[in-house]
Amino acid sequence: MRHHDVIVIGTGSGNMVVDDSFAGLDVAIVEEDLFGGTCLNVGCIPSKMLAYAAEVADSVRGAGRYDVDAELRGVRWTELRDRVFRRLDAEEAEGRAGREQSDFVTVYSGHARFVGPKKLQIELGEESIAVEGDQIVIAAGGRPSVPPPVAEAGLPYETSDTIMRIDSPPRRLAVLGGGYVAIELAHVLAAAGSEIVIVEQADQLLGPQDEAICQAFTELVSDRYELHLGRELTGLEGEPGALRLILDDGSVIEADTLLVAVGRTPNSDNLDLEKAGISTYDDGRIVVDEYQRTEVDGVYALGDICTPYPLKHVANREAEVVAHNLRNPDDLRATDHNAVPAAVFTSPQIASVGATEQDCRDAGRDYVATSTQYAEVAYGWAMEDSTGSCKVLADRDTGRLLGAHILGPQAATLIQPLVVAMTLDIDARTLAEQPYWIHPALTEVVSNALRDLNA
Repeated sequence: MRHHDVIVIGTGSGNMVVDDSFAGLDVAIVEEDLFGGTCLNVGCIPSKMLAYAAEVADSVRGAGRYDVDAELRGVRWTELRDRVFRRLDAEEAEGRAGREQSDFVTVYSGHARFVGPKKLQIELGEESIAVEGDQIVIAAGGRPSVPPPVAEAGLPYETSDTIMRIDSPPRRLAVLGGGYVAIELAHVLAAAGSEIVIVEQADQLLGPQDEAICQAFTELVSDRYELHLGRELTGLEGEPGALRLILDDGSVIEADTLLVAVGRTPNSDNLDLEKAGISTYDDGRIVVDEYQRTEVDGVYALGDICTPYPLKHVANREAEVVAHNLRNPDDLRATDHNAVPAAVFTSPQIASVGATEQDCRDAGRDYVATSTQYAEVAYGWAMEDSTGSCKVLADRDTGRLLGAHILGPQAATLIQPLVVAMTLDIDARTLAEQPYWIHPALTEVVSNALRDLNA
């Protein structure tokens, strides 16, 4: 059995764990698919590169409102797709080559399963190899979930893993799901010319968002997409290119392509964790403590396979924590999951951090909430924006920020001052009054919301 000092399973954020400080050790990295993981290859990076192109297309379409004569002749999907993945495929190959050329890292291109505590069997094509490690990091990520009516139908469907590489936009795309992956990819394909129909179990889109954001966004896109809300898929019929989705109310949706985006499943069920004594929650996430340690000494986990926040920036932070703790077992660092921001790169953008208003209400918090509109600030006038808003929640007595939610252009950037304030425990009054806020930048919609909290 080949022995390593450290074994890392997965090369998304897991690849960040091993830096030059590990050069004196014998390190192994196991990857069964593409280097870079979900984010680089099939997730946040390609989707945002495509979403930016969609934003440009939407800007051209709407140029008339700014007294600019412009015409959108179309989105060259094949060229757009190839430009995006030509760059990302090169990044993937470079990342793999860098590790393979390292003099202290062994790369195993195969699938790893536990055969005992700190012992793995790695399937390398038709062969396999047994390895063991003093320390093991599990960073094997997750995969799109596929509900039984789709999986059992025997008909073709797309997921976020596949749809960004299709040869041409569908004529009519049915999207199963109303979360952020579904909405971002619907935005991309709509800009490319697809007719979009969305089926979502909840009564509104983007359910985990603040209730005001959910309502406003759902209303905004109801004119853009065909929405079937509060509905479940019970069957999938037809043939490739001519699909029929059967819903629980008996209605039928016809589409040439189906995108399944109903959530993600941790890849823990593919690792035989029980043979190593590693526990999981009911949803499949590996149980870890604040130091990213599993209950097996020397075995850590990070990223989507364990975190309650399946976001790349969270996985990267957890990788930094694991890297430190592997090298400094007597000086452990904990992962701070407070004030974790998130964004949805759709039209309009959405960004959030902290508690929603429904969270505050359910927890019985004594809070105050304010909401300001893009249309109330000068840069909002320049943008002719009539729908954007910034909502801020704070503790009524202390002014401590509890949450913030932005709907509108540049939301993913505008949220950051509020993230910083919540992280450093800066109260709403101090944040509103102490720093200068550039006039007439769009950030004034944030400063106005903060000032309204103290009015």
